[in-house]
Amino acid sequence: MNLKEKVEVSLMDLLCEFFPEIKGLDLTRKNKKVLFILDGLDECRLPLKFDGNEIWSDITSPAPLDVLLTNLIKGNLLPHAHIWITTRPAAAGKIPHECIDRVTEVRGFNDEQKKEYFRKRFTDQNMADTIIDHVKKSKSLFIMCHIPVFCWISATVLQNILEKKSKDQTDDTQDSNSDDTPQTLTQMYTHFFRFQIQQSRRKYDGEYSPDISWDMDSIYSLGKLAFEQLEKSNLIFYESDLEECGIDVSKASVYSGMCTQIFKQDTGIILGTVYCFVHLSIQEFIAALYAHLFLDKNKKDVFVQEHMEPEAQNETLTGLLKTAVDKALESDTGHLDLFLRFLLGLSLESNRPLLRGLLSQEESNKQNNTEIVQYIKKKFEDSLCSERSINLFYCLNELNDQTLVQEIQKHLSEGSLSSSDLSPAQWSALAFVLLTSDEELKEFELQKFKKSDECLIRLLAVVKSSKQALLNDCNLTDKSCSALTDVLSSDNSLEELNMSNNNLQDSGVKLLCAGLKNIKCEIKKLSVSKCDLTEESCSALAAVLSSDSSSLKDLDMSRNNLQDDGVKRLSEGLKNTNCDLNKLSLSDCSIGEEGYKCLCSAVRSNPESHLIELDLRGNDPGETGVKLIYQLIQDHKWKLNTVRFLSSSSAVEAFEYLTETLGINPLLQREVNLSDHKLDESRVNQICDLLKDKHCHINTLILRDCGLTEESCSALASVLSSNISVKELDMSNNHLQDSGVKRLSDGLKNNCKLHKLTVSECSVEEEGYKCLCSAVRSNPESHLIELDLRGNDPGETGVKLIYQLIQDHKCKLNTVRFLSSSSAVEAFEYLTETLGINPLLQREVNLSGHKLDESRVNQICDLLKDKHCHINTLILRACGLTDEGVVALTSALNSNPSHLRKLDLSLNPLRDSGVEHLCALLSNSQFRLKTLDLCRCSIKKTQFDKMISALCSNPSHLRELNLSRNKIKDIGVKLLCRLLEHSQCKLEKLSLNDCKITDVTALTDTLAQTRALRFLKVLNLSNNNIKDQKKLHEVLKSSNCELNLNTLYMLLLTSVRAVRSSSDEEDGDTSKC
Repeated sequence: MNLKEKVEVSLMDLLCEFFPEIKGLDLTRKNKKVLFILDGLDECRLPLKFDGNEIWSDITSPAPLDVLLTNLIKGNLLPHAHIWITTRPAAAGKIPHECIDRVTEVRGFNDEQKKEYFRKRFTDQNMADTIIDHVKKSKSLFIMCHIPVFCWISATVLQNILEKKSKDQTDDTQDSNSDDTPQTLTQMYTHFFRFQIQQSRRKYDGEYSPDISWDMDSIYSLGKLAFEQLEKSNLIFYESDLEECGIDVSKASVYSGMCTQIFKQDTGIILGTVYCFVHLSIQEFIAALYAHLFLDKNKKDVFVQEHMEPEAQNETLTGLLKTAVDKALESDTGHLDLFLRFLLGLSLESNRPLLRGLLSQEESNKQNNTEIVQYIKKKFEDSLCSERSINLFYCLNELNDQTLVQEIQKHLSEGSLSSSDLSPAQWSALAFVLLTSDEELKEFELQKFKKSDECLIRLLAVVKSSKQALLNDCNLTDKSCSALTDVLSSDNSLEELNMSNNNLQDSGVKLLCAGLKNIKCEIKKLSVSKCDLTEESCSALAAVLSSDSSSLKDLDMSRNNLQDDGVKRLSEGLKNTNCDLNKLSLSDCSIGEEGYKCLCSAVRSNPESHLIELDLRGNDPGETGVKLIYQLIQDHKWKLNTVRFLSSSSAVEAFEYLTETLGINPLLQREVNLSDHKLDESRVNQICDLLKDKHCHINTLILRDCGLTEESCSALASVLSSNISVKELDMSNNHLQDSGVKRLSDGLKNNCKLHKLTVSECSVEEEGYKCLCSAVRSNPESHLIELDLRGNDPGETGVKLIYQLIQDHKCKLNTVRFLSSSSAVEAFEYLTETLGINPLLQREVNLSGHKLDESRVNQICDLLKDKHCHINTLILRACGLTDEGVVALTSALNSNPSHLRKLDLSLNPLRDSGVEHLCALLSNSQFRLKTLDLCRCSIKKTQFDKMISALCSNPSHLRELNLSRNKIKDIGVKLLCRLLEHSQCKLEKLSLNDCKITDVTALTDTLAQTRALRFLKVLNLSNNNIKDQKKLHEVLKSSNCELNLNTLYMLLLTSVRAVRSSSDEEDGDTSKC
């Protein structure tokens, strides 16, 4: 097509010229499938003015070839046709991005494929291994081996050298030992060039001399062709090009035959013959050789030969090299890079012996070499792109100068790069060292060097060649984004880009998105977490996701304040059928319920959605967000199968535990009951981490009998301080104690939304009650309405403090459960209604004269059993208690014996069973009764005997004992003396009124012989027919006790009154007691 560059022709005529058989076909019809293959766009000499050419859509009207080609590619001509273009990367940049649907990159050999090539190339594996070892020793050579042609050149050269070694042949054409194998690119191509010329001489001229007779004119003409076409970036040539260089077209085959592996000609099918070098690198080497030949022959600089002033004659080699350096650096495409390396390499005297007879063999001028080396180093101070900088290092390598590289290698070995201030040359050296490292460039981590925009920009060439670029936490700004956009828009190896925790802001991400949409961008994973992004960045990234050129599979935007509006914008990209995203991370992005709805809607609206994994940790899904996501997961129409809600691994473990243990999804539950599951401290902490997560909306948590401790209370307190969803917490039947409640109370003080707290049966005592009251009072925003403290021991003040809290109108608490049984509650309500008191706040309850049936007695007993009941005076005079009632009452008092100080059971007849249980109560060492009133209880002798024994077993607390109107008689008095004789007896008042007593001798002797009178203040023997009182009087008078004798005399005088009739004894007059 280059031959028709200036011809105007219609597209149809052009096609028919190549393919006559399609003449007459209507290619514009949609059912005609047409594929154009444009092979070698980089060889096209047309200007390809995509922006400047006029729009052309008629395939039958003639137009310039450039107009036809640009309109065909843009789709104006034959819009339904498919076009397949092959080209080198530089030329691909001419095609507008919107015209490209797919890009396939044919990459060179990787390191393993390089080795594989040599092993397949040679049957002799020893030779293959020797060649591999040699090539690997030179980084520049091994890197070049990614080009298959260079592997072929290297194999050809090294095989020839090794075979010569094995035959012990000596090549006298070198001053140095001919066994020296090539170490640089120039040496390798020089060997190859010489070998190919030598081979052609042997094949066509029968010349076997080790010295070569060079065809100077032919090589000069061929070099001129190579150089002039290289300057124009032409890779194929035509007859006119050859003629311009003095090559007779009719003898072109001579050149092809002279070096068949260097220059070749191809006869086209239709339009004629084209010529080219076997590979561009060979053209570049021949062009560099020509520049030296031109200088040797004309003493002129090949770059300025046509415009040279007369005084510029006798150009030096150094001048030529400097000009070449400048020219190469001016090139945007780098088309002179390899040429410059060859040109510099050929300037070394050590590389010229192989070309003796072709190039001049001047003595080495070390000053010239030093001068060009310094010239190149100075160029690093200019603002060079990374590709040109890297090439300058390859140039220094060709000049055998490694000083800059060695400086950087020293920094690397010392680990001082992050703190060193590098010069521009050193930055470039660092990039070169990294690029030529023995290790494959899979990952580039900027933190290992310097955290700055400058460092990144200086090392862009390394980034460009790496698969992963880890640029997180490096103080980068939108300046770096602009530079990275250029990288993404050019040929690069990047598949993963991590920009997290940099101050990119929306402006930076917008710049980055321009590169992400480029057809050359292959980024599959992008991380822009914590980059100060807003909804504006979401719009830009949504456009990337919607682009048909995007390769993005994994996007991390976590820890940015995107909010619902940002997610809404991003969802537009998720809806697009071009979106190939597999994983999206939006953790800690301030997303609410609306954002979750948008995400679900976006996935559902895209039948082609590829989204598999979604990370929403640290957001607030509201009431329905989690449910909507799970509905999406359960719908098998969509590929989404993994959603991360929970921010910590600990919370995830709790989730898994609850799922396995209870068979539920805790994120979809409002109540979780773990009662009777033993939870150690670690498990409680995990559950608390789950409760703290905003995706967990558990309102009611039941942890009854779970083995919780005070440590568990600390963890749960942290939940109460931070979680707004937990409204009810049940920790009953756990050994929390006061210390645990104290820790739990810390959670009630701040931000607590708890409505109901249950800590029944938790071994809480007075201090714990105080802590609860203090916590609620200290929180004016407390939402606590209900408190369950059943089964605990409030001490002396606990209940009172709680009731004071209830009565405080500032406090919302209105329901407190103290009593463990419904029966006790009924007793509470009965006493409140009957006596008009709160029995939990009273120390005395007097039910005298209220007839209590068995059911009511049982209720009162259950109340007395409860530790919240602190009644110390219980008066049940004439209540009609049955034996069963007394048994129940004494059993109740026995279970909670510490509070009662006065018990009045008078005028209730006691039977054997009742007395037996009463005795058991009296024997209890924890029962500290001070006053016992059993007046007129029909106590029999046998019962009295047991009762005295019981009192003797626990006598130290009793101060008043009323046994009046019981027929204890004289034998009873004798039994009573056993109590008075007890060393621990401290009885102060003894009432034996109307007990049928006649003989007090035993009592008198006991009082006289024991310490009883030290305590006894009142002795009531009234209404008894006592015969001998004198001795008792004497004992009382001679006693030093504090007994009031007058009182005693009065009582004694009363006792001598006539005995009442039996009817009087049986009347119901309670005053006699």
